[in-house]
Amino acid sequence: MNIKERILDFMREQAYKPMNLQELERVFDISKADRAEFGKTLKYMEKDGEIVKTRTEHYGVPERMGLVVGKLQGHQKGFAFVLPETDRPDVFVPSSNLNGAMHSDRVIVKITKEVPGGKKCEGEIIRILERGNKQIIGLFEDCGNYGFVVPDETRISQDIFIPKDGRAGAETGDVVVVDITVWPEKRRNPEGRIAEILGKKGEKGIDILTIIKKHGLPEEFPFKVESYADGIDEEIPAEEYERRLDLREKKIVTIDGEDAKDLDDAVSIEVLPNGNFYLGVHIADVSNYVKEKNALDKEALKRGTSVYLIDRVIPMLPKKLSNGICSLNPRVDRLTLSCLMEIDRKGKVVDHTITESIIRTSERMTYTNVTKILVDKEPELLKRYDYLLEEFNTMEELCRILYEKRLARGAIDFDFEESKIFLDDLGRPIEVKPYERSISHRVIEEFMLVCNETIAEHMFWAHMPFVYRTHEEPDEEKLMVFNEFVHNLGYVVKWSQEVHPKALQEVIEKVKGQKEENVVSTLLLRSMKQARYTPENTGHFGLAARYYCHFTSPIRRYPDLMIHRIIKEFIHGKIDEKRIKKLTAEVEYASKQSSEMERVAQEAEREVDDLKKAEYMSERIGQEYEGIISSVTNFGMFVELDNTIEGLVHISTITDDYYMYDEKHLTLVGERTKKTYRLGDEVSIKVTKVDMFSHEISFELI
Repeated sequence: MNIKERILDFMREQAYKPMNLQELERVFDISKADRAEFGKTLKYMEKDGEIVKTRTEHYGVPERMGLVVGKLQGHQKGFAFVLPETDRPDVFVPSSNLNGAMHSDRVIVKITKEVPGGKKCEGEIIRILERGNKQIIGLFEDCGNYGFVVPDETRISQDIFIPKDGRAGAETGDVVVVDITVWPEKRRNPEGRIAEILGKKGEKGIDILTIIKKHGLPEEFPFKVESYADGIDEEIPAEEYERRLDLREKKIVTIDGEDAKDLDDAVSIEVLPNGNFYLGVHIADVSNYVKEKNALDKEALKRGTSVYLIDRVIPMLPKKLSNGICSLNPRVDRLTLSCLMEIDRKGKVVDHTITESIIRTSERMTYTNVTKILVDKEPELLKRYDYLLEEFNTMEELCRILYEKRLARGAIDFDFEESKIFLDDLGRPIEVKPYERSISHRVIEEFMLVCNETIAEHMFWAHMPFVYRTHEEPDEEKLMVFNEFVHNLGYVVKWSQEVHPKALQEVIEKVKGQKEENVVSTLLLRSMKQARYTPENTGHFGLAARYYCHFTSPIRRYPDLMIHRIIKEFIHGKIDEKRIKKLTAEVEYASKQSSEMERVAQEAEREVDDLKKAEYMSERIGQEYEGIISSVTNFGMFVELDNTIEGLVHISTITDDYYMYDEKHLTLVGERTKKTYRLGDEVSIKVTKVDMFSHEISFELI
């Protein structure tokens, strides 16, 4: 145990009372020669928020001192919440108690009020550990001798003051990048200097570029990284052919969307003489080119994931790899890591092999064409792919077996309609519609799931450091709200002390095809915690899986790339005690970094979608639509249209009565008429207003 762990263990003891530096030196028997190093360790721990130094210079751990370390999430109205790094409820912080902290800062908050039971509490920021916004994107306004920038991030509620000499030629209406030079204080706005002028608001591409900049997403690869990628030889060395399992004669296909260019997974299937299925999942061996700690690896870890925006991809790896040498393009030799599984007729994996391989895919199939083959039996495609028809039919058969097995064990099958947004040449949205999920999507989904589970279980029992994909049990309080809501709709969730995912899946099954299906699914999803990457295997609640990881997309996800390396080292017997120690630290950091970057990517993707949906509806003011109430709040209700776009009917616009919010039943009830609006109700609306700054869409009931 190192000194840092010993300090933390000591301070977490029940009998510990905060001590000063000299007292701690005596407790840990620190020699005169080691005092400087010991003091430095305490400083680093304090900077990281692991320990806190009081005004009287006594040290302790935050949780024993009524303090919480976490990330500040601002609100446009000025208040904020601290999202704790430990498993405890969020802390509400009124604007008067922010003390200069801004959205995204890592802070220490002192609990000032707590509701019995510890579910809700209020606090005051006492220390800012790390600033989250070195730069801010926003709209510049010229006021003569000075200017100010209105942040594009609505959760930053203060404008940034720009002195005359910090304008850099910016004019009113310019979208700019600001370097913060003076941080905010109580009743004083932050100050900054213009670092870059992106262009005029409304110009083509500026809207998405603003979101990219706002989330700190990289626009291009550093020269060193591109040069490294350019230097990679595209020829596969002869020794790789000799040492790998040669699967080039097998019928192997990729199945992806029409516009996908980074093809990192391929599948093969056959029926064995004993009647079992032999499923091969073949994943691009990115780790063969992206070696640990090389320039590509460092940049990939920094990015964590590829980001898929409507009209562009911000890749984790340079195009030479992601669209070229690593992409499993048709009829070319590619290096892969294969998981070959024998699966019985009940969907159980009875045997498996994980091996380095070399493949040559037979076809680059699309979801559309495979669905036309399996469902529509389109003659032209049946003829064109006649040599693969047996395989496609076998894939469908196995897919249904795996799906039924997964549902039977209790996996929760959310079937949300995602949106597909189409842009014209000028980047304007011309159509928004639900993205169709067909049998071909299901095939790939089920094959990747069973592969990920097989890999995770294999490595768990190998007792190796590993990156798992975990999903904790739902929040109990939110689950009670969900239970009460579905109970009022006539559905029952069966649970005793612990809730099993199967009980929740049964409700999802019962509402399938009903008008409240989407609403019930959405509310359940909101009750769930977010899945994340962890070094510990704690299982995946939503999938009802004891073992789960992400193995199948190393071109676009860093955890997949990292576990490929670990698997290859393990199957070649190269992991000793020294390597385990090193990998343990690396896995911990990669899990945290990848989880954080995944959140950033999700936020950026969601924001671009919201922007384009708002822009689409801004051209349709006054038009009427049918929709379903998807959420009810004390200020109104959200209505979702058939095209997946959601808008707010504010309570002030419902004029036939005075409506009260019933939190228990999630309804709005008319005081006089007793007319009730509840989740899942169908309503007719008219589009009345679109705020392009906040991307909010307003409806009124007809």
